[in-house]
Amino acid sequence: MLDFTISLARNAGEFIFSHAKKDLIVEHKGRIDLVTQVDKETQRRIVNAIESRFPNHSILAEEGVKKSGSDGYEWIIDPIDGTTNFVHKLPVFCVSIALYKDNTPLVGVCLNPATNELFSAEAEKGAFLNGQKISVSSTERLVDSLVATGFPYKTDNMQRILSRFSRVVSEAQGIRRLGSAALDLCYVACGHFDAFWEEGLNPWDMAAGALIVKEAGGKISCIDGSDFDLSKGNIVASNAKLHDQILALM
Repeated sequence: MLDFTISLARNAGEFIFSHAKKDLIVEHKGRIDLVTQVDKETQRRIVNAIESRFPNHSILAEEGVKKSGSDGYEWIIDPIDGTTNFVHKLPVFCVSIALYKDNTPLVGVCLNPATNELFSAEAEKGAFLNGQKISVSSTERLVDSLVATGFPYKTDNMQRILSRFSRVVSEAQGIRRLGSAALDLCYVACGHFDAFWEEGLNPWDMAAGALIVKEAGGKISCIDGSDFDLSKGNIVASNAKLHDQILALM
């Protein structure tokens, strides 16, 4: 299943990269929430490949696909996480594909086709970057940490979000905002970031990256400290050593 998922991501990545410098047809799903014809065609290709091989599997994908299967397996797909970056020719975006069984993650793969970074994980078997095992950082103090976050498309709770940002920026060494939650999680997994938090997310933003963090030795939870749940729409991910310190600022 991991090999199949990697092949899905690789094929999707080749298609995306071939269009990265071309003119794009851009639509608005919301005031600042974008989608392109490349997102849609990438998703169509991934979904068709899964349906051909596993017709009884459920599929949840960002661009309007929600198919119920009969055997407990569910694919959770974001064809391009970081579409705004993609539209602006900023090479910080990825294909994110996860496979769950009865709500338990089995496989997660994220590929940035612009940098050829392929992050992968299989439950209980570790996390990898281009085939090399990765692990979270060993940072123990917030003052030494580089932390990542993101902002939701809907701005209803912006004051609360900015208050959290202010508290963390006052304690951490630095904060980055890359524009791809899936890649943020992968960068926690490989130690580039020491922690990451965000709210207003969808399952496809987190499904693959959360498993990759966990398999790299990190810790994930909801912002309120409860067990991580894709349906809650928020996440705190860390190297585990900083987790309680980050949660205290949430």
